[in-house]
Amino acid sequence: MNFWKQVVYAAVVCAIVVRPLASQHAMHNMEPNGGWRMVPMDMNMPMLPGLEGAVPIVSPFLPGSNVNIESIPLAVPSKIVRIIQGDTLELSVSMVRRNLNGREVITFGYNGQYPGPMIEVTKGSTAIVRVKNEIEMPTTVHWHGIRLENQFDGVPGVTQESIATGEHFVYEVKVPDAGMYWYHPHVREDVQQDLGLYGNLLVKSPDPEYYGAAHREEVLIVDDLLMDSEGVLPWGSEAPTHALMGRFGNVMLVNGETEHSLNVDPGEVVRFYITNVANSRTFNITFGTNRVKLVASDVSKYQKEQWISSVVIAPGERYVVDVQFEGPGQTVIANTIQAVNHFRGEFYPHVDTLSNITVSHQGVENNLDDEFGILRENSEVISEIQEVEGYFHVAPDYELETTVQVRDLPTSIVISMESDTFYVAPMEWNDAMPMMNWLSSGEQVTWVLREKTSGLENDDIQWEFNRDDIVKIRIFNSPDSFHPMNHPIHIHGQRFLVLERDGIRNQNLVWKDTAILPVGSTMDLLVEMSNPGEWMFHCHIAEHLHAGMAFNFTVH
Repeated sequence: MNFWKQVVYAAVVCAIVVRPLASQHAMHNMEPNGGWRMVPMDMNMPMLPGLEGAVPIVSPFLPGSNVNIESIPLAVPSKIVRIIQGDTLELSVSMVRRNLNGREVITFGYNGQYPGPMIEVTKGSTAIVRVKNEIEMPTTVHWHGIRLENQFDGVPGVTQESIATGEHFVYEVKVPDAGMYWYHPHVREDVQQDLGLYGNLLVKSPDPEYYGAAHREEVLIVDDLLMDSEGVLPWGSEAPTHALMGRFGNVMLVNGETEHSLNVDPGEVVRFYITNVANSRTFNITFGTNRVKLVASDVSKYQKEQWISSVVIAPGERYVVDVQFEGPGQTVIANTIQAVNHFRGEFYPHVDTLSNITVSHQGVENNLDDEFGILRENSEVISEIQEVEGYFHVAPDYELETTVQVRDLPTSIVISMESDTFYVAPMEWNDAMPMMNWLSSGEQVTWVLREKTSGLENDDIQWEFNRDDIVKIRIFNSPDSFHPMNHPIHIHGQRFLVLERDGIRNQNLVWKDTAILPVGSTMDLLVEMSNPGEWMFHCHIAEHLHAGMAFNFTVH
């Protein structure tokens, strides 16, 4: 069926199917929290006929719907908290007030800050964090990427019960690996994380030369938020909306700010710790024409540093890069992508400014040109990886494939997605179908991790390992499903190597806890099962997680 025949057919069907659906949920617009509002649309992307007035089948949620916004305290920028062995950090989870994109809105915050406190600890130490929940939803804190004791991993129903409103939980966070980590809820993170519950945890190495020379360090937490002229768009209450592609935002945030900026000097080498906390968006971060050196990722440094043109960073991932700025003048840190229009099968360039950089006329006093020009090899990482090289060529112990199942979606969406003209991209850099995505809830969409040999899916998968097992897992992201989508795969409590992608050996390895899997691609992971307990294996697109794409495994 060609595109225009499809449109005509969809218009006829949806006049019957979708409009009654919309009328069933017209009551949502009468609710105290403001009800559903139409998702912002790119005028270059057509709305399918018959979807006018349609809303998700779940009810809308906005925080503080019955609260006077003036009574909510203003959030403040993140503060650094340095913790020495045994110190206790009091961490409150509460509503805060923000001015974002010209609108005053209620969000969430840790200790009233955006992002949450920047926690600094030394490798090998233990931070005690006492979390008190003061929001209207139960919550937990997951210490993403840290190979800590299982009971403090923050997964409700697995390692702890959710922290109810007014209650508290004490986490003991022992940090065995240097690097940048982050913390966020593991209860409806599609809502809570998106509303601002995230923060970094920097684990410092006792070795002052752990990284190469730099003039200073900066933190970049990249995010996006979905807003219209009235404020933030409501989230689904009973289940997530945007269950097909995940909730893409239209307002870019860096460290919780919409207008981030930095001042640097010509020749200055700045070390950036980058964390992607977005619900679904994978960023391609560029630094103008300045030289960029890739240094480290989630759980370690790379075997060897390398020059790169951009940083592709999926939800949950972290990267450490050193950038030397030319000058003087203006430059930008940007999200530089080839966006896609699914229905036309067209790509078009798109740039989001993340940070405006002013390079002064005054050069740096301590010239680091020579040091910056060296690509260091990291012998300790090379040595660790050599210990598991014997497993590189073995057959996979387990094979997974990804797919999606849908039910009860509006007919026009189903017809459109099954059309031969609908283009499927290996990576979804943008939301190319905002209306269809918004209308697809977690009650209608199930994302699936399927074990190839047994056919078991999601929670039915039961893997068991012994401590110090080395396990090879092959994951295939099938392009033959209702809507194939890239997936950032996150494994709790362990570390892994991405050995191969599509049969091509990775020549520069790094220990990871999260890795992106494009549509149609196969990825081989070598996982070091070093940490006992029951752990999660899941997609880190928040809406996919809450639409079922997860299972637990046990290390004895």
